[in-house]
Amino acid sequence: MPYAQGTRLAGETASKLGHLAVIESKWVKSLVEDFESMHVLDGDPSQTPWAEFDPTGVEPLRGIWAVDGSFVSVRSQQKPPKEVAFVKTALLMLDKAKLDVIDKDLPHPLLLRDALKDSGVQHATVFPLKNVRTSMGTNYEAVRHIVRDSISVDQGGLFNETLKWLAYKQWDANSTVSSPGFECPHCSKPIMEGLPHGADTSNCPHCKGEVFLSDVWGFHLEMDEESAPDSLASSYMLVMEHLMLFTAVRLMWHHTDRKLVSDTLFIKDGPLTLRSQYSKLVPNIRSFLQHSKNINRPVHIIGQEKSGVFFDHLSSIVRFTPPHTRDERLRYAPLTHEFVRREVYRSPDLSNPYGLRTNWGEKMYVKVDPGAFMVLNVPTGDYLSDNNRPSTEDLIGLVRILATLPSLVSHKFEGALYPVELANGIASMSSYPSASILQRFLEEQSKP
Repeated sequence: MPYAQGTRLAGETASKLGHLAVIESKWVKSLVEDFESMHVLDGDPSQTPWAEFDPTGVEPLRGIWAVDGSFVSVRSQQKPPKEVAFVKTALLMLDKAKLDVIDKDLPHPLLLRDALKDSGVQHATVFPLKNVRTSMGTNYEAVRHIVRDSISVDQGGLFNETLKWLAYKQWDANSTVSSPGFECPHCSKPIMEGLPHGADTSNCPHCKGEVFLSDVWGFHLEMDEESAPDSLASSYMLVMEHLMLFTAVRLMWHHTDRKLVSDTLFIKDGPLTLRSQYSKLVPNIRSFLQHSKNINRPVHIIGQEKSGVFFDHLSSIVRFTPPHTRDERLRYAPLTHEFVRREVYRSPDLSNPYGLRTNWGEKMYVKVDPGAFMVLNVPTGDYLSDNNRPSTEDLIGLVRILATLPSLVSHKFEGALYPVELANGIASMSSYPSASILQRFLEEQSKP
């Protein structure tokens, strides 16, 4: 690797000719020739299992909820620079009847105003990242308390109640389970038994230090005493997107109209996954969705991936499948674990089954019309370990989801869904000018 250019000296130029001797290999020659050939594929080499969707007699979902988030790191101008991260998430409710009358390409501002009036819930907080500390303690303790307070105080504690609902499986009135186990933020020893059912706080059985229910997420594992990486902000954003989404689910689940939750589509921007230490609640989420499936009160949730390996793969093969004209029917393709491993990740057998620890939704491709295609995640409930699953029947509420999607497509962006666009508009904090405004705000607050 060459040396990069610095502030005083030029960078090193990488050698482009140092390895040309390898071209003498007949295998390399063949590879170069095939790479440069103009042969055009006339079919999908991955044999994606597309199916045609017939919407006849299928009732679209009536309500739409969408959640999105953003974060931005802000540095001060002083040396060494102080650094904090602002995080913002938004939950947006849309009446599908109002949404249907809006032109998705050129929306009328008055109709848009009526559709969005009193429909959004926002959440925001700030974290110290570097060279900042409060008088109350270290950054490590500050982040723990900010996470707890942000979840507990906002919206009158609604998000904290959702955390307890998920952690203690409170959709079951007879549940007495404890929270998932986690590592103590004080002594780092595992608290295998978790917190007692319904508790907000407890004490570590090893060091007797106070632990919070929010410690179950494991934010403390991502930082040290005096600094934290940018990934802390993105992790909190992901956690809050889940809590906001399931707050809407929880309130509808306990509504007097028992059909309300099953007549609603819940949309999350991004995959239905919780990575690394944040995946401790994935089994509980799967358990709830399986329970809803078993009692015939399906919860319709999708996650949309707008970039990444799945979107890249879909972009490379989507032209081979109908619809090629707008009067053709929608096509969809649930992706089995074997297909994902072989055609998307192109990897050997994985040591752990695909998505076992982190995913609570399975991947699916959808092509609505010639210019609208997308990667969606749809839950199955319990994890399906069979490499040839999921099938269409495994995906919760898939038929009604597919019947609803065409009315939500926006042609403003590639494969865009209108509710996600609107939620992103509320939650977005772009680098400019928002970061500049936040920086000025911090500097004003720092003045004596």
